[in-house]
Amino acid sequence: MAYVIGADCVDVMDRSCVEECPVDCIYEGGRKLYINPVECIDCGACEVACPMEAITVDRRADPEHRADNRRFFEEPLPGRDAPLGLPGGAGPVGPLGVDTPFTGALSGDAR
Repeated sequence: MAYVIGADCVDVMDRSCVEECPVDCIYEGGRKLYINPVECIDCGACEVACPMEAITVDRRADPEHRADNRRFFEEPLPGRDAPLGLPGGAGPVGPLGVDTPFTGALSGDAR
C-alpha cells in the first residue's frame, strides 16, 4: 500500500515530503511530485511531512490521481521515448520538468 500525491501539490511542490522520505521514492515532475509505488516502503513519513495535506495512502486516494501517479512511472512522459520505470531513487534522476497529460491539464485551482 503505497502513498499518492494529489492535486493539492500542483504548482506548490513544497518538497517537505522529499526531505523525509527514507528511500528517495518521490520524483519531481513539472508541476507536482509523484511517489513511485514500487519503491515506496509505506512508512508514512511523507504524509505527515506534507503541509498541504496532499499525500494519502493509495487506497484512500482519488482513483484518477492514483492512476495518474502510476502512469508517471509506467508510461512514456511527454518528450521521452520510454517509461521512467524503476530508476532506484529520485536523487540521481533529478527534476524531470514534465508531468503526465492528466496533471498537465489540471488548473492551479483544482485543489
